[in-house]
Amino acid sequence: MEKGGSQHGVVPVENSIEGAVNHTLDLFLDSTLNICGEKYLAISHDLLSVSGEIEAIEKIYAHPQSFAQCRHWLQTHLPAAELVDCSSNAQAAQKAVTEPRAAAIAGSQAARVYDLRAAARRIQDFVRNTTRFLMIGHEKIGSTGDDKTSIMFVTAHIPGALVKALDPISRAGINMLKLESRPAKYENWSYVFFVDIEGHADNPVVRETLTQMKEVCQFLKIIGSYPVAKM
Repeated sequence: MEKGGSQHGVVPVENSIEGAVNHTLDLFLDSTLNICGEKYLAISHDLLSVSGEIEAIEKIYAHPQSFAQCRHWLQTHLPAAELVDCSSNAQAAQKAVTEPRAAAIAGSQAARVYDLRAAARRIQDFVRNTTRFLMIGHEKIGSTGDDKTSIMFVTAHIPGALVKALDPISRAGINMLKLESRPAKYENWSYVFFVDIEGHADNPVVRETLTQMKEVCQFLKIIGSYPVAKM
């Protein structure tokens, strides 16, 4: 996308069961792309293979988040199977097509696309399994009146730095919706914080709050303001 090959992309950012998708957060550290929107999707995982016979499965491919969301089922039904991480469940399905004794964890659409059969359906450990996806692109989205702003920032490595950075949000009466941290790549034991707040960055109260935060942070970047999605 950053090379101009496409206008928009979709990435998972958090799951209702397993929490943040750290790989996505890490990508924002170096990316120039903006968050343009969000979408919540119910997730259902099937175990797919060429034969559709669960007894034949010795190896399973999947994204690490999918393995985590199906951990109990796998331990109960296929405890001896080799688990192999993939960059996506689509890649997992592609691998399963070429190996008769392998399977992939993926959605039912993957079975149709790659001509696989379901050895087991709905193997996720929790029924209410939802993933939040972000739409990313180069443009900035205007205010709709029901928006969310995502930011990332770095504080000094001193006592009370995080409290001081977040204090303007509290004093402005802005609702903080999410707080995550990831290790900074440039310095050991230093962290980058990711925060979602209610409101658009163009809103005067939000804009002043972010200005005050910048004054006490070593670095602060607005990743995007975008409409709030319905869950």
